[in-house]
Amino acid sequence: MRTHESDVCIIGGGISAAMLAQKLTELRPGLSITVIEAGRKLLDFENRMQYRQRSIDYAENPWPGDFIEDQAAKGVISRTMAVGGSALHWGGTCNRFSEEDLRLKSMYGLATDWPIEWKELEKFYCEAERRLGVSGEPSLLPEDWRSEPYPMPAMVMTHNLKELKAWAEKSGIPFWSTPQAKNTKPYDGRAECVRCNTCSICPTGARYSPDFTFKRLMERKDFALYDQTLIRKLILDDSKPTVVAAQAVNRENPGEPLEYRAPVFVLASGYCWSPHLLLLSECARFPNGLANRSGLVGRYMCGHAFLSAMIEIDARIYPGMNEQHGLISRQFFRSKPGQPFIRHDLRIWDSASGHEPRLRAPDGRILLGDSLLADWRKRAQRGTARVRGYYDVHPDRDSSLTLDDTSRNRWGDPLPKIEHKLDAATEARRQSTRDHFQQLFQTLAKANNGKILSTGAGSYLDHPAGGCRMGADARSSVCDSFGQTHDHENLFVVGSPTLPTAGCTNGTLTFVALTLRSAEHIAARFRSAA
Repeated sequence: MRTHESDVCIIGGGISAAMLAQKLTELRPGLSITVIEAGRKLLDFENRMQYRQRSIDYAENPWPGDFIEDQAAKGVISRTMAVGGSALHWGGTCNRFSEEDLRLKSMYGLATDWPIEWKELEKFYCEAERRLGVSGEPSLLPEDWRSEPYPMPAMVMTHNLKELKAWAEKSGIPFWSTPQAKNTKPYDGRAECVRCNTCSICPTGARYSPDFTFKRLMERKDFALYDQTLIRKLILDDSKPTVVAAQAVNRENPGEPLEYRAPVFVLASGYCWSPHLLLLSECARFPNGLANRSGLVGRYMCGHAFLSAMIEIDARIYPGMNEQHGLISRQFFRSKPGQPFIRHDLRIWDSASGHEPRLRAPDGRILLGDSLLADWRKRAQRGTARVRGYYDVHPDRDSSLTLDDTSRNRWGDPLPKIEHKLDAATEARRQSTRDHFQQLFQTLAKANNGKILSTGAGSYLDHPAGGCRMGADARSSVCDSFGQTHDHENLFVVGSPTLPTAGCTNGTLTFVALTLRSAEHIAARFRSAA
């Protein structure tokens, strides 16, 4: 068996792993760090313009090879497994949570409180925004105070977005440009965004993705990245509850077993694969999986629900430029006292639905030149707004990730199955939530002679998290606020799995902020350079 040794072994190669490794190298130069990723390295930035064009021309996957065929989970919304993880093709949205997310039990008697103070988390939000390169405009709501400005000014709004903002604010609801990890000026060695409208495969590097961080780390002698390497089990010391090794197999050389040893292990494999590995690592002393004396590994799987509407309005909108950049209102992040509990963001984008240029009229006439433009201008007399709200829902204990014995990978390991279940309080307010949104959509529509074309509810929970929830009490959580597991002093979990609840807006910035906080705690274990 081939053995690799380092000071810190990070399992998973996504955005949390990249941020953790980067900060550890800064806090403790010389510390040897290993990152292990089951998927492939996709560090071919020079090919992304070509991938982008093929995606436009032929609807091809712009990230060829970013998944593993026999390593799939039931109930996930993304199968991406590659160096960089889901943040290879994320939209770059970087909204913060709010203090209410950390105090749901104290303020509303719901769900649970997080074991961290808002002022403490806020400073790591600032650091996360600096490292990712976030451009944005600050909210004017006093509850959304910031200790530092955004690293870059907000993306310039297109004509369409200005029209939508003017329309939406007639309702009395304030909106701001959505903050994004996209450069509005050259930043951190990456180019300024040229708004080419293909953010899922950014060909210029203006949108942050973890591959940029990993490429820099790979230039260091004290850093190693092993791709196409699947960790199958964590191994405990014979006498102590500390993890001593991670057993693995390389997909390109499956006949040779591998072992990774380190004094500190960190799971950075996301909300699905981190709890999955803990459950796979059962042994005589921990028959239900590692870090699982509480029985909560794979429990309280969370995310947020959403409702949406398409609203036709009196506005001349010409879709096609930077459609992924939208508006956000944070006005509803705080539930009003004495009213049914509801917290949500409110997002608006322009929509091309029904307003694209066309080459054939309904009567069959071919449209070219002036006739095409005349038809397009006529149909653009009114525009369409795409409106969506992510709203706060809370997980039941039985919202779970379990091992599915009916589905196994090529090595015979049972794969994960995720089944979300909302708690009783969330279910009880389902109808009042829908009524609130219906009234809200009607208020927006009436503001400018609008018409609701359709409404819809999401069939899944977005920006999923949980499975290794943090808490101060080992009986009701898996790890502490730094991600250090209660059962194993040298085993950490970082990023999305540690969230007790998933908020009411995009979670990536929160995952990163928590990871950066964990990095300081992990670095403190090493007093000087290794």
